[in-house]
Amino acid sequence: MVGLDVTPRRGLRRQWDILRAVALVTYKEWAAYRTHSMVSIFVGPVYFLVQYFIWTAVYGSGGGLHGLELGQMIRYFGASALIGYLTYDSAGWNLGMLIRTGKYLTFSLRPLHHRFFALSQKMGHRVLGFLFEFVPCLVIFTLLFGVDMVPARPGWLVLSIALAFMIHFYVQYCLGLASFWLVEAEGLRGVYFVLTGVFSGSLIPLVFFPQWLQTLQFFLPFQYMLYVPSMVFTGTYTLGGRSMPIPQVVGLQAVAVVVMFLLSEGLYRLAQRRFTDANN
Repeated sequence: MVGLDVTPRRGLRRQWDILRAVALVTYKEWAAYRTHSMVSIFVGPVYFLVQYFIWTAVYGSGGGLHGLELGQMIRYFGASALIGYLTYDSAGWNLGMLIRTGKYLTFSLRPLHHRFFALSQKMGHRVLGFLFEFVPCLVIFTLLFGVDMVPARPGWLVLSIALAFMIHFYVQYCLGLASFWLVEAEGLRGVYFVLTGVFSGSLIPLVFFPQWLQTLQFFLPFQYMLYVPSMVFTGTYTLGGRSMPIPQVVGLQAVAVVVMFLLSEGLYRLAQRRFTDANN
């Protein structure tokens, strides 16, 4: 009984040690170029100001649009800017580069799943983003712009952001795996960035889209990356004519994470088979 109990614990402890070590190295590596991250301190507020002026003009003398008051809209875009700093991902580009340069071969020889390594890298990179992007912009939004950035449901928001973090990663990783079949995957990533910009809710809340397009978003990963956590921040969620309780919509987000994990695992196995056949 002791042996059966200790072995899984040792496995989890080893995984945790690897994650922490890779995340720490990634943090230190990128911290040497932290001025690159600090550029976002200017980009975030500028993005927010543009949205502020646009929606202030749209609302005019007052009233609401699609169930959102002006104050809610401002909070929504403030939250979406900050959440973007916590969930940003470049795993697809990193994996594609390894495949194109042939450096992926070294990872295939290691007793470590590359996806876990890439996830550990992202965690270290986003810790840096939290310190040098999220925190400064939160201070700017709160003190300089006077926006109420206190979430309506803090606990559910933390969970929703964590799920959005994972969805971003799995989608990006799937894009990276496409490099095993495509000579150049930049075009695919370009299409992805356009779709994400439109359908994640970063440019406009999804409730402004036609009803059929809103309904379609329940079956695509994009809304779960940004729109859902941003709406969880405001405390209400509506899409496709449906108003859902926050726990229910976060549950849908969790289902999306499971689906994307299974998809990434399936693609990874196919990619490994193709990689092995190509090197035999």
